[in-house]
Amino acid sequence: MGKEVGLFRTFMSRKGLRKTPERDQIIEEIFATTDHFDVDGLYLRLRQKGSKVSKASIYRNIPLILECGLIKEVWHEDGHMHYEAFYGQAPHCHLRCLQCGQVIEFFAEDLEKTKKRLENQYGYKILDHRLDMKGYCSKCQGNF
Repeated sequence: MGKEVGLFRTFMSRKGLRKTPERDQIIEEIFATTDHFDVDGLYLRLRQKGSKVSKASIYRNIPLILECGLIKEVWHEDGHMHYEAFYGQAPHCHLRCLQCGQVIEFFAEDLEKTKKRLENQYGYKILDHRLDMKGYCSKCQGNF
């Protein structure tokens, strides 16, 4: 059992909710890859591995997994939210190609400096930020 499953079980216990094999499978599959995901993609990956987890089960558990701090919302596209595993990951931003869908993660030192300045200036403790830059990668720029 991965550390993430244990953290989620503890979180669920504190909320008075029971642990289930389906919840464990969802967490394990999310952390089996570093890719960004949506519910449909996660469901298909689970089905390909023989899991009987329903799509409804995934939808019910995503808010709990978000609340637990294991994943975060990254962007909304094509009518649904995309997520990424957040626990144990360094803060980063995203470049997304609007044509091919390529995603590049990057660290922005200037953004971290701005975060610290804003914390000091306004007395905040900033826990999270999201920067999602959209455009066209070098390969797709030639397709105009």
